[in-house]
Amino acid sequence: MAFRDGPFENIKVPLAWTAAVVVVIALVAAIVMIIGDRGTASGRGETGPVRAGFVAAAGPVGGVFSAPVRWMGAVGDHIGGYFFAVSENRRLKAENEELKQWRDQAIAMKTVNERYEALMGIRTDPPVPMAAGATVQDTRGPFARARLIDVGATRGVRIGNPVLNEHGLVGRVVGTTAGISRVLLLTDVASRTPVLIERTDQRAFLTGDASANPRLAYIRGVGLKAGDRVLTSGDGGGFPRGLPVGIVAKGVDGSWRVKLFSDRGAVDYVRVLLFQSFSQLADPNALNAPPLAGLGSAPPPDANEAAAITDATARRTAVEAAAVAARNRRIAEANTARATLVPSQAQPTATPPPQQAPPPPVTGQAPLPAPGAQG
Repeated sequence: MAFRDGPFENIKVPLAWTAAVVVVIALVAAIVMIIGDRGTASGRGETGPVRAGFVAAAGPVGGVFSAPVRWMGAVGDHIGGYFFAVSENRRLKAENEELKQWRDQAIAMKTVNERYEALMGIRTDPPVPMAAGATVQDTRGPFARARLIDVGATRGVRIGNPVLNEHGLVGRVVGTTAGISRVLLLTDVASRTPVLIERTDQRAFLTGDASANPRLAYIRGVGLKAGDRVLTSGDGGGFPRGLPVGIVAKGVDGSWRVKLFSDRGAVDYVRVLLFQSFSQLADPNALNAPPLAGLGSAPPPDANEAAAITDATARRTAVEAAAVAARNRRIAEANTARATLVPSQAQPTATPPPQQAPPPPVTGQAPLPAPGAQG
């Protein structure tokens, strides 16, 4: 017999009331368990074993019932990700483009920092003050190969100062204002730089001819080879000695040329050596000081030392006087011996009187015959 066919077929239990009754019963049971779970003398509650058993039994059951919920959540995430993949892809592409821009900026800044570190690493021996700056191409002006830099007289730059990049010598300053200076490159036709060959210590002039590799002229000595390192010689006082210039190479025209170190990188960041003359490399007052200027004066002599100095001075004076007297005596003896010589030997031989020329003939008369002539 079915339930609906029994005596309770007409009983209708509202669902809300049923749920309320179940909740009330559960709350009452929980309160009873909490009140009854008071500690005893042994430290264990009366409902402790019951609670422990309930928890042990409810744990696996809860895991079984929560598994479908977790599976449904994962399925929902996959479905949501599938439907939102297009928008997510667009967002990631936008972020990627932005990151590429930041990456390019980071690479550029890294390159600039490396070049700055290389420039700051330039040292001269002895030290020479420097000024750093950036260059721009100079398409106007009296020179074919020149640059403008953003440092000038306010930073101590003067005409003739050497200019370097992180690889080697670039040129020299030929004009300056308060904040701008013009640099004449080594490749310009007006550039003349005294250099030396490091291996053989030969001297030469580096002359620009508007080509990428300037020419070596007036080479002194022999033994020059391709690959020799070229440095500034310091002759003339315009450049300090030892600045790197380049490497010797044989040109297509047969002349010796130099591959510049400065061509290994862009000439956009440079340092100007505030070099004026070799006098600034050392203290002139110290170089021109009198000998032993740094030593203290000797103490005054005592009585015994003064007497010894006086005796030495008297002996030296007596010796000098005796030498003068002996020299005078020798001179007097020589004069006496010269005065006692034989008069015939002392007097010179008489010379015959000079002959007088005959008088000039009188006009209109025959000339007189010469003395001793035959008639």
